Amino acid sequence: MLKAVFFDLDGTLTNTLEDIAEAMNRALEKNGLPGWETEEYRYLVGNGARMLAMRAVRDRTEMADQVLRDYQYRYERHNMDRTAPYPEIPELLAELNRRRIPLCVLSNKPDADTKRVVGHYFPEVRFAQVLGGSGRFPLKPDPAAALWMAEQLKTDPGEIAWLGDSGVDMICACNAGMHPIGVLWGFRDRQELEESGAEHLLNRPTELLNYFPAEGSAG
Repeated sequence: MLKAVFFDLDGTLTNTLEDIAEAMNRALEKNGLPGWETEEYRYLVGNGARMLAMRAVRDRTEMADQVLRDYQYRYERHNMDRTAPYPEIPELLAELNRRRIPLCVLSNKPDADTKRVVGHYFPEVRFAQVLGGSGRFPLKPDPAAALWMAEQLKTDPGEIAWLGDSGVDMICACNAGMHPIGVLWGFRDRQELEESGAEHLLNRPTELLNYFPAEGSAG
């Protein structure tokens, strides 16, 4: 029986692609490097801001650190210009709260940005934990942060559903002994999710409610 849900952020709860693309393309332009089409960022993101910068600079890896600094400066100030929750996500989170299912967010996005985006778009949602990349734990797919959050909840990993849109999330869930559930409205495709271990795939957010009792008793 599932008792809690862990969510990825980018591509799962919120569509952040345009703000990420705009900030990185500005950083690349500032450093004399070519940008990328917005849709191409679907495959550049997912492993944290440093890896995003490394991929974005192509073969100019010596420029990655400066591009990363410029990106973070821009993104911190413009991470909610075009970002928005996916359809049905606010309703899903509200209903899970109503059913008293503990919710957590674990992202590879920098911790301050993660907390800012979650707090802005979901101010009325009760999350047990919201964590981004801070250096405290290795980034996903390492399971350390996920297992720490499960420990804080006093919930067995085998009783936790993990929602994510990428192979990184599915692999992390498997590494943590949680149930990987792939979402098809995000940045990556069905094949990647299935090949990375997804147990189930969701076409719409509210389909997740089928996995939880109407009157949950978890606190």
